[in-house]
Amino acid sequence: MQDRLAEAIQLRETGRAKQDQAILEEARTLLLDLAAAYPDNAEIAFQTAVVHDNLGLEHESIPFYLQALSQGLSGPDLERAYLGLGSTYRGLGEYEKAEETLRRGVKEFPHNRALQVFLSMALYNTQHYKEAIEPLLTNLIETTADETLQYFKRPISYYASHLDEIS
Repeated sequence: MQDRLAEAIQLRETGRAKQDQAILEEARTLLLDLAAAYPDNAEIAFQTAVVHDNLGLEHESIPFYLQALSQGLSGPDLERAYLGLGSTYRGLGEYEKAEETLRRGVKEFPHNRALQVFLSMALYNTQHYKEAIEPLLTNLIETTADETLQYFKRPISYYASHLDEIS
């Protein structure tokens, strides 16, 4: 089983990197077979969700993400599952589910900037504009090397959480 899973993951990664639908379909077929044979395996469920997302089959990915989460997925895969499921919900217009999923992800993985940014987008979609912009500004100022932004680092950092204040 581990060899077949490793092969499926490699195919999925190659297909994604090359944007090759045929390779992704091959990975999907292998992962669906593995999911049927090992229905209690969280890693297989997670990888099956990801291949569906990679193929643009977002609706089909959701049950696999949920299965992986309910089966105790952990570590980096759990981090990616929160991001994958949350961004999938957001892309499908299910903004409240996206926000809830991404909040859980940020709570468990507070240093994951991608989770924070996707949560910001979901917060924007749920009309929580002030809450949405703070992590965006914070991530921007903490990751940019742009000299003009770094010159204004202190005021941008301050206003990230004080947007309604007047100077």
